[in-house]
Amino acid sequence: MPVQPPPVKRQLAAVFDMNKCLGCQTCTIACKTLWTDEEGMEYMWWNIVSTMPGEGTPRGWQKLSGGFQDGEPRPSRLPKLSEFGHAWEFNYEDVLYGGQGMNQHLQPKTGDDNWGPLWDEDQASGAYPNSYFFYLQMICMHCTNPACLAACPRQAIYKRVDDGIVLIDEERCSGYRFCMEACPYKRIYFNQAKKVSQKCILCYPRIEQGVAPACFRQCPGRVRFIGFLDDEESAVHKLVKVWKVAIPLHPEFGTEPNMYYVPPLSPPLFDDNGDVIEGSERIPRQYLESLFGPDVNRVLDTLRTEMAKTRRGEKSEMLDTLIAYEWKSMFGGFTRDPGTLKRPV
Repeated sequence: MPVQPPPVKRQLAAVFDMNKCLGCQTCTIACKTLWTDEEGMEYMWWNIVSTMPGEGTPRGWQKLSGGFQDGEPRPSRLPKLSEFGHAWEFNYEDVLYGGQGMNQHLQPKTGDDNWGPLWDEDQASGAYPNSYFFYLQMICMHCTNPACLAACPRQAIYKRVDDGIVLIDEERCSGYRFCMEACPYKRIYFNQAKKVSQKCILCYPRIEQGVAPACFRQCPGRVRFIGFLDDEESAVHKLVKVWKVAIPLHPEFGTEPNMYYVPPLSPPLFDDNGDVIEGSERIPRQYLESLFGPDVNRVLDTLRTEMAKTRRGEKSEMLDTLIAYEWKSMFGGFTRDPGTLKRPV
């Protein structure tokens, strides 16, 4: 039987409102500059925003399997480095500082790969004029039943009892990479320089001091909510437990992820004359079901019902919460200014 994680006192969770994401990657850069700027981490993107439908990173991760089925581990495959995409070096010196800016364009100096983590960014699916795409925000899911924890023979992966954050003890890690293989979301990376696995730590040094994680705080679209699931005053609790409009990605993976999503609403279709087809949806429900399961239909219907209420002049606390007029309401009490810390993180 798989190793069972210890019960936690409280579970920290997050909600991503996919309807507000700009695809700007500000969250990605916030994480990159704070946590993954050391040797061996060049190719790592602990936070990533992928265009959907798309291959994501590592390429085709949804088809690599992992997680659990009927309580038992599902066979999976270790992603190749080329599927993540190497960190290329570009000819910045020539173009920006060598006086060749009018004669040369930015291009890779190294690498012959044909893939990278944002290779298919902003590429739409469907036929014009009814093409579509949307953005999927991904960090470690900090699962209630982490497949990575169950797969590690060194007991190097643990779940913090006080907040449920899943971490890797790098002093115990021997670099076997069973965790990378077992994670169905493929959110674990391998540091070739240090020979250890590494991943998102949910900015726990910030959390411990009352500061929201960097990718949450830096998001200009107010996409990201964070809070404890049992905190009845938090937006996360209301969106997940009360209104139930935030649902997990690929619940069939069996890891009980604690990152939840408000699925994307769809623009309408155009007919051959260029007129809007009332009541139509451009993003196929079948595709959204493949991501979030059949419960996505109830969520989308609930969102549209609430939107109809506001158009009639009625109030919707749920929509007011999602709109997030005041940013502090999004962070479940983790609103301290990082600039006030003695040792900012």
